[in-house]
Amino acid sequence: MQIEIERMDHLGNGIGYLNGKVAFVPKTIPGDIVNIRIIKETKAYINADVVKYLKRGKDYVKEFCPYYLKCGGCHLQNFTYEKTLEYKKERVQNILNKVKINQDIEVIPNEVKQNYRNKIELKIQNGKIGYYIKKTHELVEIDKCLVAKKCLNNFLAEIKKMQIKNGDITLRCNYNDELLIAIYTQDKIALHEEDYPNYKVVGIILNDKCFYGENKFLDIINNTFFEVSYNSFFQVNSYINSKLFEILNKYIDGDTIIDLYSGVGTLAIMASKNAKKVYAIENIPNAVINGMRNAKINSISNINFILGKVEDKIMLIDDKIDAIIVDPPRKGLDENTIKKILELSPIKIIYISCETQKLSEDLKYLLNNYTLKKGYILDMFSYSYHCESITVLERR
Repeated sequence: MQIEIERMDHLGNGIGYLNGKVAFVPKTIPGDIVNIRIIKETKAYINADVVKYLKRGKDYVKEFCPYYLKCGGCHLQNFTYEKTLEYKKERVQNILNKVKINQDIEVIPNEVKQNYRNKIELKIQNGKIGYYIKKTHELVEIDKCLVAKKCLNNFLAEIKKMQIKNGDITLRCNYNDELLIAIYTQDKIALHEEDYPNYKVVGIILNDKCFYGENKFLDIINNTFFEVSYNSFFQVNSYINSKLFEILNKYIDGDTIIDLYSGVGTLAIMASKNAKKVYAIENIPNAVINGMRNAKINSISNINFILGKVEDKIMLIDDKIDAIIVDPPRKGLDENTIKKILELSPIKIIYISCETQKLSEDLKYLLNNYTLKKGYILDMFSYSYHCESITVLERR
């Protein structure tokens, strides 16, 4: 069956029409004409895969990764980089239009288009290492990931020598290309410690227990030091993270600030330079420990670190709050947290999000009391449909 792709959806799929139904086709762009295989058909829509590309759209470029057509990681490598930014801007603005936000949003491009990720999460099946095909548990075996930093790719050969049959493995690196590796498996693994100094391996953690070296390392962003544990949240793109810090520094101020979902304290530490007091709330114990140490490392003494769920601990704050920073997980803010934020009524809210759809749902409530002063899209995850957004809200 032949179909022409007319536009794209919010998940990076091409959209065409077949038999009067909308059809979603991954790995296609507008102008593509393809033969498809129907995967799923309902009364309203069709999900399909490409069998053969008959004609490519005018903005097509050949993908740089040999695994792109199968791997579920990147979605937009068949676009020019400039077109991926246009797509992301249009995608975000279309979503925000639903809550009547129609002002222009500034796009911050990624300086390094390939080899930018400082963290990757891989699967191991029957001794093979790779990523899953999107929405399946079928493995695409790889020998390198071209959006990951080179030091992470270099270590893949060592992973194979560990003789892991099945499991999960997360590789992280810092500014100095030092490695921190977390492995989850029931298999007995073979260590080759004599090789690890060559790769700057700081630590290997096996099933949440330190197996070799340390369970943390130091990173540097904008001349500020951060201790990061193996299971603590830290942005995967150091360059874009530095731009995020610059934007935050531009807008955040006030006597008392709250940082919700504070991770290892990165945003709280940035905010502390413009405030008298900061509350930082995080529910991962290692991240809170990291945050406390990071404050000490950077000679900062005005942050109160609070361990616990945001929706519980924010209820205990009754100070006059000037600004609130929120950087929630993909599920966004829960109803009680939104209510408490509105009750605290800060002058500013800076909402950082990696899930625009959920952001728009939360803004629907926040915009009852706030107006959007400025919006940004940061290309944190180049060549995927994902992006990081920052919305700066001011109280009416």
